[in-house]
Amino acid sequence: MVADSQQSAVSLPPSSRSIPKKRNAFAWQRAYFPWLLLAPTLFIISAVVIYPMIYSIYVSFTPFNLLRPETFAFDPTQPFRNYERLLGDDVFWKAFLNTFLFLTVTVNLEFVIALGLSQLIARVTWGQGLIRTLLMVPMMFAPILVGFQFAWFFNATIGLVNQTLIGLGLMTEPKAWLVDIPTGMLSIMIASIWMNVPVTTIILLAGTLSLPGEVYEAAEVDGANGWQQFRQITVPLLRPFILIALTVRSLDVARAYDIVRIMTDGGPANRTEMIWTYTGELAIQNSRFGLASAMSMVSVILGVVFTLYLFRQLIKSRIVQ
Repeated sequence: MVADSQQSAVSLPPSSRSIPKKRNAFAWQRAYFPWLLLAPTLFIISAVVIYPMIYSIYVSFTPFNLLRPETFAFDPTQPFRNYERLLGDDVFWKAFLNTFLFLTVTVNLEFVIALGLSQLIARVTWGQGLIRTLLMVPMMFAPILVGFQFAWFFNATIGLVNQTLIGLGLMTEPKAWLVDIPTGMLSIMIASIWMNVPVTTIILLAGTLSLPGEVYEAAEVDGANGWQQFRQITVPLLRPFILIALTVRSLDVARAYDIVRIMTDGGPANRTEMIWTYTGELAIQNSRFGLASAMSMVSVILGVVFTLYLFRQLIKSRIVQ
């Protein structure tokens, strides 16, 4: 019997004996081939995002000054010295409050304007594609160009705003819009809103066009007017799109740098200073990379907390009650 079994094993065709090896090779390919495809992307993300983030976290706990390389060292006796200095820095708190004010006013005004535009465009029956194309024009300009453009608009001597208002008889003498309080901050807000309203409008317009028409037909049958339909149907159904738009714009506005730097450079007397402009001043002009990194970490933590809160609200809005 043993001889018969050995003879039968020897008599098996070669293809039958190689099947387990082929299956193991195929399983290995299925397990590791996706990671092989993702390897270039993971390498780029690690080089561009993860490593700089870890480096910035380390630098935030050091008194690193670019002009003094020996300061690039962690001091265990004073690990939180940079964060303690920020708590006692009046300019930081002024920049923080300016950033919060700028974020609150700009995002809310952008949302109100974009919501109105999205509802008007959604009701256009002819030429809607052309309107959407023209709506994207402000997004084509770089923030630096927008800063120069609105800096000229609000210039105290040759600005378009002063010349127009004086020509219409609404003003008798030029006004220093970028210097006075609160027109300096308002001028930056207007520039940011003009450039970024199309982003929010496109998101809300996409959500409006995806809403089911049967719900509005049923509301009309029940006698609901336009305002009631907008308040009780459109806004609740648009809530996921609203949260996405607010998240995207809040994170973008909180990093406002180009427009502020070009129009006012945070001045005069830090009246329009933002967190990111003050961070750039500390790092680039004063070479205080340790303190600047600590300030960046504070803003990153606040941004992550705010984003998690909005995403939590987004998940709740998508749950069918």
